[in-house]
Amino acid sequence: MGDYDYQETIDRLRAFRDQREWRQFHNPKDLAISISLESAELLEAFQWSGADTSADGHLDKISEELADVLIYCLFMADSCGLDPLQIVNEKIDANAKKYPVELSRGNSKKYTEL
Repeated sequence: MGDYDYQETIDRLRAFRDQREWRQFHNPKDLAISISLESAELLEAFQWSGADTSADGHLDKISEELADVLIYCLFMADSCGLDPLQIVNEKIDANAKKYPVELSRGNSKKYTEL
């Protein structure tokens, strides 16, 4: 893994966007659509793979498409004034309450079914 700083990465993303005057297109609705579209492209790495659920042999495609998803997610958070690290940590805390270890370990059921 590279030694990338979160704030430097966000600054680079903003600069890339702003140099191209693309901020005007980065409203929450269009960013949500872009996240969905790029997520679908991520699925293409696994299309027609049958029972093979691994990432083996697909890492280049996965890396490229996952980067697109993450970029749009970061732009979405930025557009909405949300701190991505804060909202992820808040979600981890909420999920820890919904999925207590003693009930959910090794279990794929939704919290409403535990």
